[in-house]
Order: sequence, then C-alpha cells, then structure tokens
Amino acid sequence: MNNFGVAAARTVEVVVVGAGQAGLSGAYHLGRAGLEPDRDFVVLDHAPRPGGAWQFRWPSLTYGKVHGMHALPGMELTGADDSRPSSEVIGAYFDTYERTFDLRVHRPVEVHAVREGDDGRLLVETSEGTYATRALINATGTWDRPFWPRYPGQESFRGRQLHTANYPGPAEFAGQRVVVVGGGASGTQHLMEIAEVAAETYWVTRRPPVFREGPFDADRGRAAVAMVEERVRRGLPPQSVVSVTGLPLTDTVRLAREEGVLDRLPMFERITPTGVAWGDGRTVEADVILWATGFRAAIDHLAPLKLREPGGGIRVDGTRAVRDGRIHLVGYGPSASTIGANRAGRAAVRAITRLLHETGTAAGTATDVEAEAETGAEAEAEAGTGAGAGADATLASAAV
Repeated sequence: MNNFGVAAARTVEVVVVGAGQAGLSGAYHLGRAGLEPDRDFVVLDHAPRPGGAWQFRWPSLTYGKVHGMHALPGMELTGADDSRPSSEVIGAYFDTYERTFDLRVHRPVEVHAVREGDDGRLLVETSEGTYATRALINATGTWDRPFWPRYPGQESFRGRQLHTANYPGPAEFAGQRVVVVGGGASGTQHLMEIAEVAAETYWVTRRPPVFREGPFDADRGRAAVAMVEERVRRGLPPQSVVSVTGLPLTDTVRLAREEGVLDRLPMFERITPTGVAWGDGRTVEADVILWATGFRAAIDHLAPLKLREPGGGIRVDGTRAVRDGRIHLVGYGPSASTIGANRAGRAAVRAITRLLHETGTAAGTATDVEAEAETGAEAEAEAGTGAGAGADATLASAAV
C-alpha cells in the first residue's frame, strides 16, 4: 500500500471507488482502453476481501436463489454449485476476476471525501492517503447505507431489531415471534425461510405487494428501468428497479401464499415494548422486528462537491453527474443491477477516455472502448434481450 498525505497527493488519471460489479466493470474497461492499474488508475475498496456486497449476504442465500446474476465483462461465471452460499460463489468469482485482469484492488481502504483540487483535478481523501485525479468512477452501491424507518416507541422495544444488512439466516429465529417489515425481494425471502422455524411470523408492508405473473421480458425490463431513470434525471433519490417491477410469482411464493405465510398486514402505527400496534387497536406480540426496508445510495463522501439536487438525489446524464462531468456514478439508480452495472461501467469509461483525450493524456482514447467487441450474453444484455435482462432487476432491494 502507498502512504501519502494531502500535501503529497498521488496523481492518477482515474480513481474507481468500490470493487463490486459496477467498479470491476469500470476497471476492466479502463484496462481495455489502455490505462494501466496503479499507474493511470487505481481501484479502492473498503471491504476486507473480494466479492463486493455479496460477501456480506446471509448464508442461506445460496447461489441457486440468486435472480439473474450476470457475468462480469470478459469472463463468464461457470460451473457454480447452486447449493453453495452466494457469498462464497460470487466472492471466489470476483477474486479470480481481479487476478485474471490484474486490477490490483487496494483494500481495505476507506474513502472519506472527494473535494475540488488544483489544475482541474479532484482530491480523493482516503485512509491510505490522497489521490489527485482527473475523473472518478463512483461504484459504492447501497449496502453500507441500510434504511431504518423511524416509528413511535421504537426505542422502547425490549426484543431484537435488525436489518437485512445484518440478517444472519433463519436458524437464530427458531421458536420466536417475528415481524418482517418490507415488501421487496429480501423481505419475502427472509419471511419464507424464517416461517419454517419461527413460532409465529407477521408480514407488514407500507403498500400492498404486487406479484408479477408470467415472464419478465425485455420490454417490461426496459419500462421498469426507464421509470427509475426518470427519477434520477430529475435529481430525485433513485428507487430500486424491483420497486417498479413487482415480485415474481414463483412456485415457492405461490405455496407460501397458500399456507398463509405471505398474508400481508398494513403498516403498524407504533412499536410497543413487547411488539407492534395499529391505530384500530390491534396488537401483535413479537420477539424480533426484522427491517427489510431497503438501502440508500452510499454517496456521503461526495458531499463536498455539492452534487445533490433540491430533491435529494444526484442528477445524472447517462452515468455523468450533471453538476460535475468528472464524476460518473455506476450502479446508481437504473444501473443498480448486475447487467446495468456492466453497461454503466463501459459507458463511464467511454466518457472518461474522451475527457482524458481532450486533456492531452497519452493513455487510451474513446475509440478503444467503443471498438471493443461484444460477445454472446453481454451483447444481448446491452440490448435488453438476454435471459437475465429482466430477472436481474430483482437483485435490488425494494422500499417498504
């Protein structure tokens, strides 16, 4: 690792923050554009090992339960055991990918702030020192910012409260009364497996859940992404893609509905020391409240650049922040899926190589990336027609 202070910032052309799907896609395309890792660009990741947010997923989320995991550009994920935890399968895949393409990810590195520097460069302040860069690919995702709603009486609850971000799997809930809050994919997955061991389960959502019948084809996928993209264009905080797609009505979900596991209750009004209560006088006793209430974009380190719009989000054009064209957000809003992250990584590098060409750097041109050949599944995904194009959207967590 390199150590240097603010007064001796290390100069690079591009800093990539985050080494999940979006960050690794961006790093791969930077390499294809002729930029060299640790000379022209650097990849920083705060996680202890490869795998992005996947390494923190609960053990019962096996690879076979993952909806539409799309391969990183340039290397397929083959021969995976569906019974193994997704954290292990995808962690090993990301590790192999980083080594295969020699991406030299720096970890664990915390990025504290991104500020305006001199000579048109940005200063990226990190736990290993400061980088001066012409462009930044922000691929920090959402896992580090779980959303916890606030309700009256929350601090008085004598049981356990936890979030999807620290969900340990169903075993810890054996014999307990559990309230699961959240109508997204994570909430339903938690609920269905906890119901097999818990004494009682209750499912609470702010809005009635919408179950989706039939295949999620390319047209429906594009329409869903367009709805999320419109919010981002307006500078509003992005919604997850799944929040506008509905929940797939699989055989497992059908059975859970028939057995009463997915009998939804409206949102409670307050939390009591021993459970939750509604305005009509109904109460439920509970040992655990599990908040499967989604995540928010982890972008606080960008605050010094004042990129947020009055609506609370960062307005982007493609991947470029409208208020500062040197900043590219990948895995943000409409690209918060594995297919979307791949596409956004490439789009960001196309724009960045143009910027570097305009500023006179010798490394890479926009044509290097634009001329890159697409193969098979990646080409289909870019067009929105691949087998994973629709299902992949369900990877993002929905709001309640």
